[in-house]
Amino acid sequence: MTRIAVTGALGRMGTLVIQEAARIEGMELVAGLDVIGAGEPLQGGLLVKDASRLEEVIIESKPDVLIDFTIAKAAVENACTAASLGVDLVIGTTGISPEQHSQMRAAIEGNVAAVISPNFAVGVNLFWKLVADAAASLKGYDFDIEIIEAHHNQKKDAPSGTALATVQAIRRARGEPDSPDASGVVYGRKGIMLRGKEIGVHAVRAGDIVGDHTVLMAGPGERLEIKHQAHSRTAFASGAVRAAIWVAGRDPGIYSMGDVLQSR
Repeated sequence: MTRIAVTGALGRMGTLVIQEAARIEGMELVAGLDVIGAGEPLQGGLLVKDASRLEEVIIESKPDVLIDFTIAKAAVENACTAASLGVDLVIGTTGISPEQHSQMRAAIEGNVAAVISPNFAVGVNLFWKLVADAAASLKGYDFDIEIIEAHHNQKKDAPSGTALATVQAIRRARGEPDSPDASGVVYGRKGIMLRGKEIGVHAVRAGDIVGDHTVLMAGPGERLEIKHQAHSRTAFASGAVRAAIWVAGRDPGIYSMGDVLQSR
């Protein structure tokens, strides 16, 4: 039995994670927390707890894994609290800065196991592999690479965490520094300028788009497009639940969704 607690329990992703977990035999929701709605009912008759009481709730409910889909600042605080109490982690929150990642890493390593990913969809993790293979194969050829991502009009961070991870996958495959902020990456374009040998990254925010990511590789007389489209957030929620089952009791360290899928 894998006992889970969910932060951001009343959000879009938190709600779906709880619904998906309820369908899986051997999973038990023992706590749900949110910054609003304390006292509202959750799956199985549980009531939402105030997110500010995370430490107290973890001690009382004894989850094996905390699943976090909140906002960057809260996710870092939640991860540090859970790690200090020996609770493994699944973190799908995006928009986390490099400094915040360092803070989480310091709390996690040597203490608990954590799966951290900007995207838990099975297809996206295959998308990253295909993109990396294509980038490596085309290295040395005269091909430009552009990344276009589209999300709903309420998404705050841009580019998406998935797009940034795509930049990293391409640069690693080509043997380049993989930081999305390194030289050779351009975010949007404006004015009169020549295109250099950069990766262009472009963000669209419109309507209720769940998540589209396209990598365009264009050379003389031809182009290749690799695309992933999420039709429903259920793809992310089911992946997060799968990650929670996998990570419970693992050796301490930080893992990716790729690690989860490779060890099926």
